[in-house]
Amino acid sequence: MFFDELSPVVAELARHPVAFMGGFVSGLFRLNLSDDPVKSWLERQSGHAVGSNADGDSHSNNGSSGPQTISIE
Repeated sequence: MFFDELSPVVAELARHPVAFMGGFVSGLFRLNLSDDPVKSWLERQSGHAVGSNADGDSHSNNGSSGPQTISIE
């Protein structure tokens, strides 16, 4: 019964061991991927920006960055 609960974790570990362990370690140390030391290291490793923009300017959602304010007269 306990093995049934752990089988998805073991399957994911077997499929992508490096990514799984990276996520596990970042969760263990409570690292935020958008904070500077981790973010800059990830950008150097991948060659592009990682995480969300602090400006709210996202190019993937055609300019709508969430809830907008309206005025009712």
